[in-house]
Amino acid sequence: MSSITTRDGTEIYYRDWGQGQPVVFSHGWPLSADAWDAQMFFLSSHGYRTIAHDRRGHGRSGQPWHGNDMDTYADDLATLIEKLDLKNIVLVGHSTGGGEVAHYIGRHGNARVAKAVLVGAVPPIMLKTANNPGGLPMEVFDDIRAKTLADRSQFFKDLSGPFFGANHPNSKATQGMRDSFWAQGMMGGLKGQYDCIKQFSEVDYTDDLKKIEVPTLVIHGDDDQIVPIDDSGRLTAKIVKHATLKVYPGAPHGLAATHAEQLNKDLLEFIRS
Repeated sequence: MSSITTRDGTEIYYRDWGQGQPVVFSHGWPLSADAWDAQMFFLSSHGYRTIAHDRRGHGRSGQPWHGNDMDTYADDLATLIEKLDLKNIVLVGHSTGGGEVAHYIGRHGNARVAKAVLVGAVPPIMLKTANNPGGLPMEVFDDIRAKTLADRSQFFKDLSGPFFGANHPNSKATQGMRDSFWAQGMMGGLKGQYDCIKQFSEVDYTDDLKKIEVPTLVIHGDDDQIVPIDDSGRLTAKIVKHATLKVYPGAPHGLAATHAEQLNKDLLEFIRS
């Protein structure tokens, strides 16, 4: 397996397919690079180099006790980009990975980036605060922490339902999608996944979004039960200078699987534009 070693000695697994302009993917919680299978296969088949890593504490990457925070996630992504000497990149982030993409740009700049895509992403901030009254209360995230600690295997099986919209009529979710969600989640480590909950819920990415200078496509399902669109995608599209919002009617959080064909088409069109 391909991997890089970060400054603190953590091994970060990555997959590198195809040739051409690089498209770099950041996955959501508690998943891995495998969440991008459909998009990577499609884009590499259309002449692009696609790269996706497993975030530290997730998938096949190392499971350090320390460093499971958004600053370090962004620095890990920067290390990957620099060691592979990637330029003119299209950055694509889903959910927590959308926060990672925004924070990478906020922390490391736009120099290597050509475009950005945020899919069902957590920015600006998920948590309900005085400045973010439309967010979700802390009790929601405390419940996620408690269930992850108590029995993460069962929790991941349960969470896969609303993640893919399987609990709603006319859902496109399959049992295979739900099984893959569970399998990816169980590859990761408890400590890293537990720590990551704070990072996707409490980090305020507003300043990062303001620093994005490249064309940005914001994609969000209006039936997203995990990261509700009104306090995330719609707000992000207003904050990022050169952003376009594309709403998928009836799409859930896991639209990279349930709406893969549509997402693939939109990614290709945006990259070529």
